[in-house]
Amino acid sequence: MGLFSFLKRKNDDAGAMPAPPYAAPPETRLRGEPSRLGTEAERERQREIARATAAKIDEIELAFASDMFSDEPAWGSTARHPASSGALPEPDGLPEPAATPAGAPVVDESAILYANGQAAAAEQLLLEALTTFGRHGRLPWWMLFDLYQADGREQAFESVAIDYASHFETSPPAWKPLPAAGHEHPAATVALAEAFDTSLDAAIAPRLKRILDVSASTVHLDFGKIRQVDADGAACLLAALQTLRASERELVLAGADVLMATLRTGLTIGLRAISQAPWLLLLELLLLTGREKEFEETAMDYCVTYEVSPPSFEVPRRVSTAAAAPQTSAGAAQGERFMLPATISAPDSTLMAAIDAYADRRDTLVLDCSRLARADYAGASLLQARLEAHARAGKRVELRELNHLVASLLRLLGIGHGVAGLEAGAIVLYPHRY
Repeated sequence: MGLFSFLKRKNDDAGAMPAPPYAAPPETRLRGEPSRLGTEAERERQREIARATAAKIDEIELAFASDMFSDEPAWGSTARHPASSGALPEPDGLPEPAATPAGAPVVDESAILYANGQAAAAEQLLLEALTTFGRHGRLPWWMLFDLYQADGREQAFESVAIDYASHFETSPPAWKPLPAAGHEHPAATVALAEAFDTSLDAAIAPRLKRILDVSASTVHLDFGKIRQVDADGAACLLAALQTLRASERELVLAGADVLMATLRTGLTIGLRAISQAPWLLLLELLLLTGREKEFEETAMDYCVTYEVSPPSFEVPRRVSTAAAAPQTSAGAAQGERFMLPATISAPDSTLMAAIDAYADRRDTLVLDCSRLARADYAGASLLQARLEAHARAGKRVELRELNHLVASLLRLLGIGHGVAGLEAGAIVLYPHRY
């Protein structure tokens, strides 16, 4: 099914397309009169036209696919970001080749179907693509993962994740459900963002106090740079996370996997010489990220080590996860970022007004898409127009942590590519990575 097949269906509904001018209706020919295409010279001419047309189509599709799938560094990668001059980011060594022209229409049409609320049709198209385009390209797999997480279908996600791990011989992605479209979720808001350095120690106490004292409704914490944790730092962060969890504020954890991996390297079952704080911080992070099975296993190890009752698992509220910020992203992780809602649909003048207010007195607009599950076609077009207006005013726009269904739709609309009157790199998309 091609990218623009939905336009063909519309034409079919309106009536058959008119016959080309060189094909005379059979009933107008005299009996026994050969058709114009019956002559050898005409046949050769038609072959040349067909070959030239096919070559032109291949050229256009290749250029389209190259533009659409020459991915900027994915959010969370260590690739260099675009310089302030507006140069496009360099490739960061994607593990899969760029999409071929034969695979691009599947991606585009799936994104359109999902945007139009036809999730089942998009799922079927992507499942079929796994045996063709998906044999070498990972994008259809990633789009399926995002679709299942947006719909809360963990069993389907795990089934495809097993096939993905087997096919690409890599670790499967972890289940991190997105906000389900159509459910009640916090409106768009400006989040207080804080990124921690490589060491988590007692020196973080003043920064945590500032976070707790500021009355921001959403807090975004980035742990992606942390490489060592001591007992004092673990105790400080544990207390802050528990306070935030008990409050009504929304919490976004970026790079939580990095911090949990760092904590695990310092824990030994049965060794009581170290403080309990790193164990309890690990359990808190597992709880906040909704990993009940891992929580229970780690709680048993904690119980065996200290011979105390472990904490119990509670389903977290108003907590989501995101990828860590790129190491080279200057100013990206600090300050404030605009959190987009779970769905974007037009008309939404409130959302556009909120983006305008956020853009005021800022040179760089950071739109966090970690909880954005779906944007319909009209909503995405409205967002495109508003972001391009800010880019033309000289602002740099970054959309971070995009799921691949939304990212494909935005790319199809032209967001993130050269637009008349805009410098290359004025609007940059950073899809999340699996």
